Amino acid sequence: MQHQPQREQTHELLKSRGIERALFANYASVKWLTGFNPPLHTGPSVFSGGPPMVWYENGAWTLLTLDWHAANAGAFGQQPNCALVTYTGYTVDQPLAGQVKLRGLFRRVVQNNLSGKIAAELRDVPADIALSLHEIGAADIIPIDTWIEPFRRIKTTEELGKLRDNFRLTDIGHAAARAALKPGVREIDLWHAAHNAIESAAGQLVPMGNDCVVGSRQENIGGLPLDLAVGEGDSVILDLGTILHGYWSDSCATLYAGEPSAKQRAIHQAVGRGLDYAISLTKPGAIARDIDAQVREFMRREGYPVYPHHTGHSLGVTSHEDPRIVPYNDMVLQENMVVMLEPGVYFPGETSVRLEDAVRVTSDGAEILTHHDKSLP
Repeated sequence: MQHQPQREQTHELLKSRGIERALFANYASVKWLTGFNPPLHTGPSVFSGGPPMVWYENGAWTLLTLDWHAANAGAFGQQPNCALVTYTGYTVDQPLAGQVKLRGLFRRVVQNNLSGKIAAELRDVPADIALSLHEIGAADIIPIDTWIEPFRRIKTTEELGKLRDNFRLTDIGHAAARAALKPGVREIDLWHAAHNAIESAAGQLVPMGNDCVVGSRQENIGGLPLDLAVGEGDSVILDLGTILHGYWSDSCATLYAGEPSAKQRAIHQAVGRGLDYAISLTKPGAIARDIDAQVREFMRREGYPVYPHHTGHSLGVTSHEDPRIVPYNDMVLQENMVVMLEPGVYFPGETSVRLEDAVRVTSDGAEILTHHDKSLP
């Protein structure tokens, strides 16, 4: 059943708080609760109307979305206690007023029956929907903006399958970029080689993000690919993330145009040891900030400047989720969390190296989910 465990967890949480009705408007919450897979282009558009939302009432779930996004809901509407309702976006017969139609659809779904507590993700509820809640009598509105985030940290079997599909795509992208790299190739050419291979393998449009940066850039930690040629002996950080099934992936390798220098080899090997060490620390009961501190100290002992970014992070319906492997985070790792680990070494304007793997926390350690080539040439 599509994302049923997520809804069961949320139902029990709301029930335990005495809440019979709730409105979920955060994009990540909608995806996590329903399996809704947003279309590729979701930015502002006169055709888009309002955002997808989920209305919960006494154990029943209703997904409200634009009519031409209905296919992105998969089988959600055919499952027990689940309904899919839509409103018209584009039409030649009426003005383009999707936001107004969403408000009217919401009023029809709730049927002015708002006695008792109403919970809502207020930070993401459109202003006119929030106004509707007040206009039709909701007196006791309870903010629940972060309530289901802890549930998202533990991945279900269904979610792990979606993540594995994404990681297979990034493995393909890395292989294509590695094959395309030679002196004179531009950053954007490498990016296109990876993206083309990924979309060809997927047989569909696949959004791709993160970094493609030649080490000779002054700001060589990360950034979007430019019309910048890779010189002989340059390192290139290629950090790929895809969005498939509404879920994100992540991964990073460092490539070399030609033969890497002795310094680059030493850095690459040290970062590889740092990644292996980080993976060895990843197990149930480990504390996020402790992993972060130990990996940073490992890189110090290797004799390199410590990277200025996170040691790692989780991901899922968004690209960065808890547990984040950072100095402030005292979150304890649990089985079936998925964590990206990514130490690096950076010498601005000269060279840079970052290596990254995804790992699933298992009952006694970690399973590596990414299998892209991170070796030296």
